[in-house]
Amino acid sequence: MPSSRALAAAACLAGALLAGCASHAPAPHGAVRGPDASGQEWLQSDVNRMATLAMQANLDSLYRLMDKLYQRNPRQWRSAGHTNRAQAMAGVRRAIAQQQPWAPLEGRRDVAALALALSPDFAGDRVAAFIHATADMIVTAHGGKTSFYLTDSLDAQHLYNAARNVEIAVWLLAQRRGAEGRPLLLADAFGPDVRNLSFEREFGKVIARLDLLAQVGAEKYRRAAISTVQGLAGGTLLQFLPVR
Repeated sequence: MPSSRALAAAACLAGALLAGCASHAPAPHGAVRGPDASGQEWLQSDVNRMATLAMQANLDSLYRLMDKLYQRNPRQWRSAGHTNRAQAMAGVRRAIAQQQPWAPLEGRRDVAALALALSPDFAGDRVAAFIHATADMIVTAHGGKTSFYLTDSLDAQHLYNAARNVEIAVWLLAQRRGAEGRPLLLADAFGPDVRNLSFEREFGKVIARLDLLAQVGAEKYRRAAISTVQGLAGGTLLQFLPVR
């Protein structure tokens, strides 16, 4: 029979192992949480709701990218006469929310505005112009709307094109150079001591959401037909039979 000293040693070892396991438990990274319910949801199909959530997520991604771009390119908001980047961001967000044109883009909208924002000759606040033009292009691809209801429809090809436009814009942002030979805007960083790909990841989320919504939109009518057939089959063939 084991001695009390051996039992005590075993208890200590077990405690140490449990403590070690606890210290190596994965760190919490948050939990998924949907938005609060609203009365408007009664006027939305599943696809409408998905499109509305994806649009808000894409705009939030653009706002995060704007903040990060301003941090790496502070002379952009300074060139527009702002006292800080928060003030600069507030103006862009307000214009996007109200779907107002951005004055430095000379009245251009959609892809024409995006082309000007990424032109080496553009002399204004390029961060503001780029984010505003990208948001305007995405909203245009959604029929000019940011919330969607039963009477709304989405063009799958336009959403697909918007995803490709974001890809092109990201490539131009990385490859084009200004008159001084420097990138139009500093974004992702590569080097022996630093590797920052956070911009690429955030842009990738926007592209992925647009592509997924385009696929869902392309299948919308086929799935509606399938659901109808399934409903008919379930109503006639899959009913329980009487047993008495």
